[in-house]
Amino acid sequence: MTALTAVDLFAGAGGATQGLRDAGFQVLGAVELDSDAARSYKLNHPDTRLYQCDIRTLPAQKMRRDLGLASGELTLLKACPPCQGFSTLSGGRSTDEARDDLIRQVVRFVRAFKPRAILLENVPGLARDPRFGELTSRLSGLGYSFSTYRLNAIDFGVPQRRSRLVVLAVKGLRSRLPENFWDNFASDERPSAVTAGNALERLDQESRVGDPLSKYRKLAAKTLARVSAIPVGGTRFDLPEHLRLRCHNDVDRKGKGARRATGSYGRIRLDSPAPTMTTRCTTPACGSFIHPIENRGITLREAAWFQTFPYTYDFEGTYESIERQIGNAVPVRMAKYLGLAVVATIVTVARSGGD
Repeated sequence: MTALTAVDLFAGAGGATQGLRDAGFQVLGAVELDSDAARSYKLNHPDTRLYQCDIRTLPAQKMRRDLGLASGELTLLKACPPCQGFSTLSGGRSTDEARDDLIRQVVRFVRAFKPRAILLENVPGLARDPRFGELTSRLSGLGYSFSTYRLNAIDFGVPQRRSRLVVLAVKGLRSRLPENFWDNFASDERPSAVTAGNALERLDQESRVGDPLSKYRKLAAKTLARVSAIPVGGTRFDLPEHLRLRCHNDVDRKGKGARRATGSYGRIRLDSPAPTMTTRCTTPACGSFIHPIENRGITLREAAWFQTFPYTYDFEGTYESIERQIGNAVPVRMAKYLGLAVVATIVTVARSGGD
């Protein structure tokens, strides 16, 4: 097989790029608007040409020529648009404009590059959005076959529960992709499950002196008292009455407390995967992000480790910005296996004579 090349749209701090590199891809170019995320990306991937701009302003054909690629030469186009694009519309833009945004950006880059494969990753709710059907219809119209997969990061050896929707498309309308994602791999190639305890133990062994991410959020006295009162494996329901939040008591009195706001002020369990790392993944009030044993939230490095970033991976920006970059990232190990699946699919299509 010729050299594996990739372009990373909506690249963030570079989690997917790192995973694709680990899978053997040379990531030639990337696009990211956020200035802090772009700085983090450049810090860790200096050889990739990064376009820090609103993707809507970037001519796709110009980017292809800048990267020295002929149409059809790129192996993989990866796109992971912000999931806010599939939620409540805002900013005064019309429904039609917002609906078309993702379609226009992904499709016009597909038209410009004509990659052999396309990889889309987003929240599962995308599958219920009309924009999803429009997007896949347009990919079919451009000559691509595709399969849609509902996957969880824990199945990729990521020590975190994170449900995602993945679309894998390959050039050729007669190409056949596996209905089961894991059919791309032999049984002995599938990664083993990793618990939060496993991950933290490994981080202790790998950690470096003076790591700038080895810091956790400073807590107000009342918040620290709540954190300290929660036992190992506990949740906010273990708090004594005088430390419970009024808002939690209000939802509990409505009779649906067992299913509402249950994650906040919870401890990560050592014997289970960590919860989904969100954009507030080191903030105890915003989820089960309390350290399993110590009376504190997890550190930025621990959160990045749960996202399977290498312990040498650094980030730029304020504490809040780094927390957001980590939560927005594609888990590195998941991205690696997605990249390997792309390679396996391309090889299978080539052997079957798919066009």
